[in-house]
Amino acid sequence: MNDIGTILETKIALREALKAYNGDVNNPKIKAKIEQLSQLNPIEKPTHSSLLESQNWLLISAPSFPQEQKLSNGKYAYTLGRLTFNMFQPTNLKLVIDSVRQPVVLLGEKEKRSHDIVVEFSIIDELFPPLKGIVRNLAVCYPVDDKNLQVEFTGGILAPQKGENLSTWKDIFFQAKASKKGLKEQLMSVFLKLMFGLTPPQGMNTETGEISFTMKRSPKGRLEVLFLDEELRITKGEKGTVLVCERLG
Repeated sequence: MNDIGTILETKIALREALKAYNGDVNNPKIKAKIEQLSQLNPIEKPTHSSLLESQNWLLISAPSFPQEQKLSNGKYAYTLGRLTFNMFQPTNLKLVIDSVRQPVVLLGEKEKRSHDIVVEFSIIDELFPPLKGIVRNLAVCYPVDDKNLQVEFTGGILAPQKGENLSTWKDIFFQAKASKKGLKEQLMSVFLKLMFGLTPPQGMNTETGEISFTMKRSPKGRLEVLFLDEELRITKGEKGTVLVCERLG
C-alpha cells in the first residue's frame, strides 16, 4: 500500500478510535494512530502551508481545558472561569462544552493568522437557567519554523448563542460595577494588568449581551503541527496536549 492509501486507512482508524474512546488522546489505540499519521505527514513545511487555513476547524478529540469533569454522556463539563482565564463572572458557573471550533485565516501581515478558539456551551448549573452561549478566546499565530507555530492570546468575548433569551442572559452575566472584590481578587487583577497588560471586562453590550476583555502583552505558547492535509490537522502543545481537528465545509 502506498503512503496515500496508508494515510487514508489510518485517518479512518483514528476517527473510529476517537468515537469509541470519547476523544481521549491518551488512549493507547488513539496515540498509536496519531503517531503513525505524524510519521506520514504529507506536508513538508506545514506552518507555511495554505492548508492550515480554514473558516472552521472542528475539534474531534476531547477538549483540553484544565480541570474537566467527564459526564456519563461522553461530554465534558467545566467552569466558566476555566474556559476564560477567570475573566468572566460567575467564574464557578458549570457548563458543558457542545463544540470547539477554530477559524484560521490570514490577517494580511506576512504569515500571521487568526487562531481563535470558539467554544459553544450549555449551562448545566442547577442554580441557573439552561442557556447556551459562546466563548471566543482571541489569538493569533505565526510560524517559528517549518513545523512550529507561535500562538499569542489577545483577549476574549462571552456572548449568548443566537435565539437565547437576552434578558435572562443579562441576569446571569451582567458584571455589576458595584461588585466589590476581595483583597486577593484585587491583587490578582493588579498582577494580571501588569503582567499581561490585561484590561478586564468593562461592562456588557446591552444590545448583544457581549462582554469582552483584552490583553496587550499576551501569554504565548508553541504548537507543533504533527499532521496536516485537506481533512485533518493534528497539533501538539508545549505541555504535550494533542488536539485533532477536522476541516468543515
